[in-house]
Amino acid sequence: MEINGEDYNITYNPTTATIVFHGSLRLLGMNEYAPIVQLLDEVVTQALPIITLNVRNLNFLNSSGINMLSRFVINIRKQSVSQLIIQGSLQVPWQAKSLVNLQRLMPAETSLELV
Repeated sequence: MEINGEDYNITYNPTTATIVFHGSLRLLGMNEYAPIVQLLDEVVTQALPIITLNVRNLNFLNSSGINMLSRFVINIRKQSVSQLIIQGSLQVPWQAKSLVNLQRLMPAETSLELV
């Protein structure tokens, strides 16, 4: 499954249960994020043992995008089935602070890998 925008690309590999974000997400409001939210919701409903969210190559994410990822983590937490692995990069300024905050939404079941 893949979503392509002007400045971003999101792929989901069902074999590895990995969602990979590339580029910059500067969409305006949750309406523009709807296709991405739909993909994330579909992954959550699969109730997989481990879900990996790789944002290492996501250079920019605005507040609406952070809100979208926060809701994704909360939905996983509500489901109480999946462990979440978040992969980020210390080289991308927004990630260190924001990804730690995502981990706080689901501390026991979230592993944060910042490289």
